Amino acid sequence: MFKTALRNVLAHKARLLMTVLAVMLGVAFVSGTLVFADSSSAAYRAAASKSFADIAVTVVPKDPPPGSAADERTSVLDDPLARKLAGVPGVGSVRPSVDGSAVLNGADGAPLRAGKAWANLAAAYVPGQDGKDSRYPLVTGHAPKSGDEIAVDSGTAAAGRFGLGDLVTLATDGPVMAKRLVGIVTTKDSRVTAGGTLALFDTATAQQLFSSPGHYTGIDVSAAPGTDQFKLSDRIGALLPADRAEAVTGTAQANQQATLVDTLTRGYTKLPMIFAGVSLFIGSFLIVNTFTMVVTRRTREIALLRAIGADRRQVVRSVLAEALLLGLVASVAGFPLGLGIAAVLPDVLSTGADTLPRGPLVIGPRSVVAALVVGVGVTVLAAWLPSRRAAKIAPVEAMRSAEQPPSAHRSRIRGAVGTALLVLGTGWLVSLTGAKDASEGNVQSAMLGCAILVVAVIVLAPLLAAPVIRLTGRLTGRFGITGRLARENALRDPRRTAATAATLIVSTAMVAGLAVLGNSTGQALDHQAAAGLGADYVIGTRTPTTGIDAAAVQRVADVPGVRTAAAVTDSTLFTGGGVRQISGVGPDTVNAVMKLDFTSGSLAGLGPGRIAVSSTLAREHGLSAGGTLNARMGRDQDFTAYTVVGVYRDNPIAHDALGARGEVQRSSFKPGSVQRILVRTDGGAVSTSTEARLRTAVGNNPLLKVQDRKELVAEAAGTLSSLLTLMYGLLAIGVVIASLGIVNTLAMSVAERTREIGVLRAIGMDRAGIRRMIRLESVTVAAFGTLLGLAVGLFGAWAVGSLANGAMAQYSLALPWGTLLLVCLLSLTVGAVAAAVPARRAAALSPLEAVAET
Repeated sequence: MFKTALRNVLAHKARLLMTVLAVMLGVAFVSGTLVFADSSSAAYRAAASKSFADIAVTVVPKDPPPGSAADERTSVLDDPLARKLAGVPGVGSVRPSVDGSAVLNGADGAPLRAGKAWANLAAAYVPGQDGKDSRYPLVTGHAPKSGDEIAVDSGTAAAGRFGLGDLVTLATDGPVMAKRLVGIVTTKDSRVTAGGTLALFDTATAQQLFSSPGHYTGIDVSAAPGTDQFKLSDRIGALLPADRAEAVTGTAQANQQATLVDTLTRGYTKLPMIFAGVSLFIGSFLIVNTFTMVVTRRTREIALLRAIGADRRQVVRSVLAEALLLGLVASVAGFPLGLGIAAVLPDVLSTGADTLPRGPLVIGPRSVVAALVVGVGVTVLAAWLPSRRAAKIAPVEAMRSAEQPPSAHRSRIRGAVGTALLVLGTGWLVSLTGAKDASEGNVQSAMLGCAILVVAVIVLAPLLAAPVIRLTGRLTGRFGITGRLARENALRDPRRTAATAATLIVSTAMVAGLAVLGNSTGQALDHQAAAGLGADYVIGTRTPTTGIDAAAVQRVADVPGVRTAAAVTDSTLFTGGGVRQISGVGPDTVNAVMKLDFTSGSLAGLGPGRIAVSSTLAREHGLSAGGTLNARMGRDQDFTAYTVVGVYRDNPIAHDALGARGEVQRSSFKPGSVQRILVRTDGGAVSTSTEARLRTAVGNNPLLKVQDRKELVAEAAGTLSSLLTLMYGLLAIGVVIASLGIVNTLAMSVAERTREIGVLRAIGMDRAGIRRMIRLESVTVAAFGTLLGLAVGLFGAWAVGSLANGAMAQYSLALPWGTLLLVCLLSLTVGAVAAAVPARRAAALSPLEAVAET
């Protein structure tokens, strides 16, 4: 029987080619995404990691207790302590360090690799006894020696197009500075080599920027040979003031960092696996359909095998052996294709503001094993049902020439199971319409309900094929006899038609549903921004730990065409039940730049000890105007009973609460700082020239973003936009596999109907008519899958939309008619294009040879 299976595979290579391609695509996406996940995780780990190979112990300062005076906050890490540590037994060397973060502008004035604070490194160049810093070997030039000099690494110099002598503009946590580039260094710090930047200052300048004069941010200690780092840590810790500094081993720092990096890279493992799962899910229908048709076409052959002594187990093993061979071939061919996918995915998933770190491909045993398990396992599993059907073929079937339709009993079982799943999925989704928020549990429930609904429609598809195709057949009937024949051919085997259309059902449902959600959410965000933002521009910091130069507020106000420039300070508000954001505003300008809709009270009484809160915060704490909220601003303040002067509808510009700017500034991360400037222009003018003048007013600071309303909405929808892009990628996968399925089905259908086509040719139908009939049949199947997919996607979007409505007050269902029309046209085009080869083959048949074929 194994020899028989092998001969069948070799005898029907063309017939099984499409199945091999489908499995190969699934294997490629599984192995490729696993390799991508491993590679991106390794690259991200390298980008976010600091090497502790030569560090046994690091002495770091402790945070002073709340309310400490400014002089008490000064670090105890200074030169006398460094000299004292050098005398500890077991210490090999001591290297003080001053580390921070700096964002540079490139030669073109645009921020250079901004967006990730951990990748924009800044440090002091600390020369040793030989006058050189071993961490940063010089390539050219010299080390920075004064406050107006800087050195960068070679990668930063190349990316920014810097040369020695150039003036480099940068910012750390305030105004823009200009430094002369005097040296270019190399570094082994993986955070820099994986796509970050490095700026080096002389020690005195670095201390002024990131610590205080004469003090360091850390002291790295290496151990002498044979010294245990934990014992050395205990010795060093005994010398330190327990409330001011602590000694941390290199191992502890590496473990803490590994936990952080694992958290950062977790999403890169899960997200791309969606590609693989969907491609396999869709591809499995093609495999099942192909093997079902193979078994049907070989009914007489299998019956003859049964007649000469083959039992049912042997028939099952024969079909599964064919699937095993196909799976092995597809796995071997799909793995190299997967490596290509892994190589291009970083470019596909990267955006201008969020570029994935690059590194070599990491090919581990998991990827290789997964390719074999998926390729072979899915193929064999998909072939199992057809093999069971093959085993039930009786020897007497060898005498029959007509295909037996499915039994009524089997159709009733299918209808009952499909109806039960449909009721379950529909009820599950309808039950979510009363959800109040988009919590993780509700989202998971929605995804499960949608999955049940899709499975239910696929199970019922053979029963729905007849009424739906007869409905759409009225259009194909306008093409005359070829259109009517195309409709009847599609109705001939509803199971085959449903299996062929299943790929389009899945992909169309996903894309249609997410397109509706994306369009509805986008409009809600736009309405929310329009309703809550009275300003035309928002100038803000990239991180909450930085601030805007106070003088920049007045410079922005002096820009021609600016009517109002309102400074806003952001801080944290601890309410006992969580951490909220509070914005400090000036009562005299807030109404000009924010549109606040108060449900009770107003901003009239805003001042020290008096705040306004959002509706969500008020609902959680049972507040209304005149009530009190026990909360704490920032890290160093005490809990205070704040009087609530007003409650406003949720507003993303105002955040969770509003306070007087002077009070909020005292508790911000940088006391006295400003995090946003809301700008209102004359007549609401928004233009490239106005934006350029605003950027100039803030000194082209790379730490700041200048955004109009459209850019704010796009940023708010960033995650959703990425998800939609991913789903359109999934549609592309579904389209490819659907095309293979349609080509395969029609090719085999043409082979089965050779005599029938010959008769049509003999009675006068020309080749153009044959081609038109096959194409219309393909379009009919594609239309059937598209209609069912649209129905499922739109219903799912309506049901899941309640979750978004709980998170956004302005959310309402908005159909993207253009996108939905494009999906329909694309699906029908796929059907027409996929039929090209089978239609040409059918038209090329000779009438006499076709009629004579047995």
